[in-house]
Amino acid sequence: MHIITRHTLALAATLIAAQASAEVNFYEHDNFQGRTFTTQRQIGNFERFGFNDRASSVVVNGERWERWEVCEDVRFRGRCVVLRPGQYASLGQMGLNDRVSSVRPVARNMRVGDNRYAPAPMPPAVASQVIFYERENFEGRSFAAERPVDDFGRFGFNDRASSVVVLGGPWEACTDNAFAGRCAVLRPGRYASLAAMGMNDRVSSVRQVGPQVRVEEQRYAPPPVAVYDNRRRGDERTFEADVTSVRAVVGPVEQRCWMEQEQVSQNSGGSNPGGAVVGALIGGILGHQVGGGTGKDIATAGGAVAGAVVGSRMGANGQQVQTQNVQRCTNVAAQGRPEYWDVTYSFRGTEHRIQMTTRPGPTITVNGQGEPRA
Repeated sequence: MHIITRHTLALAATLIAAQASAEVNFYEHDNFQGRTFTTQRQIGNFERFGFNDRASSVVVNGERWERWEVCEDVRFRGRCVVLRPGQYASLGQMGLNDRVSSVRPVARNMRVGDNRYAPAPMPPAVASQVIFYERENFEGRSFAAERPVDDFGRFGFNDRASSVVVLGGPWEACTDNAFAGRCAVLRPGRYASLAAMGMNDRVSSVRQVGPQVRVEEQRYAPPPVAVYDNRRRGDERTFEADVTSVRAVVGPVEQRCWMEQEQVSQNSGGSNPGGAVVGALIGGILGHQVGGGTGKDIATAGGAVAGAVVGSRMGANGQQVQTQNVQRCTNVAAQGRPEYWDVTYSFRGTEHRIQMTTRPGPTITVNGQGEPRA
């Protein structure tokens, strides 16, 4: 008896866990716009949530067998239709625009007649996601969202965001609660600083922009740096690929310049560079070679001065000597933390190369085509 009970409880827990991954998102307007209402469980009366007869579009997330029944009356009465996973840009085509009053999940092994299903939805896309960071360059605490958030204060992140990563689709970020105040539409990509759009430490609400919504160009934030979305697509299988090389890329070569005093010997008939010029150049080269780290600039300048002194002696031969300032420059490797890692990995006999913002381990997770996955 106890064994049967334990098995029954285990089965129930498994079903509950599976159902918890499914959810349905209702939107106030067509094309996934306006206020939203999200649930992962049955709701017998939308009135208790202030959303009765308000839904005009809906997104169903979950596995292909996770279906939902929506009804025009409370407690699952009146006209009802079954929704499969996907995006329904308008409930008007099924006669339920602004008429939904209750919703409940459909059991996995329940048979549903074809006449009860809503028209086929658009395929479910990879969930759109936005990740805010407390400091610029994606540092400090982070806050991620996959659905609209009308008040960052409820999550302890109001007026704290300084950089952001957008995945999947565009999001609208606003300076006030409830998507009010100054707003900017963020395209998918990496925004290392929100200061460029005047929103550093000012974001208070954020929401997705529907796939069919037209956005005027002036509403967009400045273009971001491209980002690769490595999240898993549905139930695709993943594998581990061996990393074969990792190279840290610090940044572009920088030009360092300094001023030198150059002594020029002149004959009565015109100018004639003396040994001081040659001495200055040789000294500068030696100084650059012996310099290292932050002391490189000091070594370079010191070498140039020493060379100039030697040169002045070489040029002192009864000729008139003049001194002038000359700018010298050299290219040096950038210093500091790597900007990214250039990574090569091998999967099923094929070599792949990617750039990562963090150093990888001995393997990288990929899908069957060798594409990186989280």
